[in-house]
Amino acid sequence: MTKPASPAAHAPERQPTDWKSAAMQKRIRRRYAAERRFRMLGAGAVIVSAAFLAFLLVTMVAQGWRGFTATELALPLDLKAAQLKVTREQLNSPAADLALASGGLEEAVQNAAVTAFGPDGASFLAPSAWVWVRDAVKRDPSLLERRATINVPAATGFDQALTGDGDAAMEAGVARLTRQNAIRRGFNWTFLHESDSTDPVAVGIWGALKGSLMTMAITFLIAFPVGVLSAIYLEEYAPKNRWTDLIEVSINNLAAVPSIIFGLLGLAVFLGTWEIGGRVYGPMLPRSAPIVGGVTLALMIMPVIVIASRNAIKGVPPSIRDAALGIGASPIQVVFHHVLPLALPGILTGTIIGMARALGETAPLLLIGMRAFIVTPPGSFTDPATVLPVQIFLWSDEVSRGFVEKTSAAILVLLAVLLAMNGLAIYLRNKFETRW
Repeated sequence: MTKPASPAAHAPERQPTDWKSAAMQKRIRRRYAAERRFRMLGAGAVIVSAAFLAFLLVTMVAQGWRGFTATELALPLDLKAAQLKVTREQLNSPAADLALASGGLEEAVQNAAVTAFGPDGASFLAPSAWVWVRDAVKRDPSLLERRATINVPAATGFDQALTGDGDAAMEAGVARLTRQNAIRRGFNWTFLHESDSTDPVAVGIWGALKGSLMTMAITFLIAFPVGVLSAIYLEEYAPKNRWTDLIEVSINNLAAVPSIIFGLLGLAVFLGTWEIGGRVYGPMLPRSAPIVGGVTLALMIMPVIVIASRNAIKGVPPSIRDAALGIGASPIQVVFHHVLPLALPGILTGTIIGMARALGETAPLLLIGMRAFIVTPPGSFTDPATVLPVQIFLWSDEVSRGFVEKTSAAILVLLAVLLAMNGLAIYLRNKFETRW
């Protein structure tokens, strides 16, 4: 006899009430909507950042590409008819430049421009045009005895008239010389191998670039070994007490100090005078030289290198140290044979980023005098010099419109160097990085 089923067995399964299910689905929809909004905000931030970067690059390239081009005029010259008071013996002497300048070469060039291009032809030439003729005569003294056509730089106003941005007289001159086929456009090699000048047509970036490279060499030779050795000591050997804690806090604070403070430090310590025992001692280092700039910038980026190096050393797994000690390696062998090679990619990356920061600094170098008018590239670490950021600052303060495109072109050179340094940092990190 079977047992009858209970009434509960025939009852339907109990389902959650409709209002609970609707509330749960509403919460899920809110979470998904919040996630979509967050993703859209992140994508929007990336797009805005990329747009600003693209705007900066496009603006710099649009204004700076003309700095890498030059306008030259084909000038017919007859220096024999000009009867310059210069002899071949003077051209072979160290005073050749002075002899050509005092012999009437500049006046002869202006007269030739008037003859070839019209009454206002002299205004079409840059102030440094006669210097180009001088250099051509020094290379080929036979020009003093024959007719020749020499390409000389055009004035800034004439160059701007080529783009429709000049005055009426210059635009009329452009039209006249275009019919004479006397205008030449080409790459501005002068901008790459000359230094500063009062004539925007004759300025170049090489003096400032060489000064930057020499300053960065001093910075690296001081900051890298001192910063890395300090990081090794603090991370591997220093006892953990209140003094090391104070040193760590000081290093972290120094990394955030404004760069102009280090300029004041360099001015006071390296360029200041000291009175000891009643005697006054002069500056420790020469003013406006790569060596004083390099030492000042080394003090500025040293905390950055110490912090980056400590993080790289700390990232090496403790098992590497234990294994090396277990097979009989001494503590110094553990550090230099195992820990340091594995931490080297992070150390180099932090160092290059710190060097890139130093390369773009202006304020500390202005305070130590590296804003002088330098017309000759430095020959040694103690010669007067300037650097790219300071040169850009000086050109941006010039009144002549011709310096605008040169400033933008110099910014492009600086950006290219910075991108190269950051690219090198990425390459070293990817090449030597070990993944655990």
